[in-house]
Amino acid sequence: MTSTPSGLTTLLVTGGAGFIGANFVLQALAEGKKVINLDKLTYAGNLDTLASVHDNPRHVFVQGDIGDRALVGKLLTDYRPDAVVNFAAESHVDRSIDGPAAFVETNVVGTLGLLECARDYWRSLDTSAASAFRFLHVSTDEVYGSLGDDGKFTEETAYAPNSPYSASKAASDHLVRAFHHTYGLPTLTTNCSNNYGPFQFPEKLIPLVIQKALAGEPLPIYGDGLNIRDWLYVGDHCSAIARVLTAGRVGETYNVGGNAEQQNITVVKTICTLLDQRLPLADGRKRESLITYVKDRPGHDRRYAIDASKLQRELGWAPSQTFESGMAQTVDWYLENQAWTQRVLDGSYRMERLGT
Repeated sequence: MTSTPSGLTTLLVTGGAGFIGANFVLQALAEGKKVINLDKLTYAGNLDTLASVHDNPRHVFVQGDIGDRALVGKLLTDYRPDAVVNFAAESHVDRSIDGPAAFVETNVVGTLGLLECARDYWRSLDTSAASAFRFLHVSTDEVYGSLGDDGKFTEETAYAPNSPYSASKAASDHLVRAFHHTYGLPTLTTNCSNNYGPFQFPEKLIPLVIQKALAGEPLPIYGDGLNIRDWLYVGDHCSAIARVLTAGRVGETYNVGGNAEQQNITVVKTICTLLDQRLPLADGRKRESLITYVKDRPGHDRRYAIDASKLQRELGWAPSQTFESGMAQTVDWYLENQAWTQRVLDGSYRMERLGT
């Protein structure tokens, strides 16, 4: 990849104050890269996550929308990044059930604007810089729909999205593919399984359960609790993205998974056990007694499982964390960072159920 005069690789990262994006930004800065971080700061964007790099001269934070073409174009022109890494997205299935329009606006229309700006910038580069430039789009395994008891999603699995969220991400994936095939834009796409780890907004299953279990509140389990997801530690996901960015074949898609299929009920019981070991409830109750089954999410996909063998075979990547080690690290992080969580719960979201 091309470099800035100081010898640093420069990235434009969109959605870099969100859960996965911020973890990626922190990792990239630790590796010596320069990051231009564009984030709209919706409810899920949190500058507290980036507090440790607030004064880092290699981190330039800009509040703005990927759909603001004038802003995106100016950032590309001013900072001359070697790559764009697109995390910006509305990402919560339950919220997409309540309000799908916002998901189409950001995930489809916004991604289109970002692609057009990136295409125009790429065309302006000299031959060497244009050859090195990359546009990496971060997506989800939910675009593939739902699996039965057997099999895994591969990069050749047909798209069959079942929620407004996954439909909007599928559309953005198709746009990225189209910009590569139509205009030659050097794109890469990653489709990941369910992420967990530090700095995750507490509407998602794992941090939500941790917070409710700490408070001794009922732990809501959708349906029968037997829905299965492949869980991916966020640090592993970020390392996979970095590997694809530097070594992936242009125009290709790479699935990223944690090799950690678990039923939702198992995930919740694991959290209960870890918390009981570390911080028992005052009344001596086991936290599993707090589990409460509630009406299932509309259109709830039964099972996701990722085949990440292409990524391992071609680029030599494999997850470093098991489900057990990653969950222990995650629970410990939330116990040590309750101030972060409490600042996130600012009144706009109080761990109520969404998407009913």
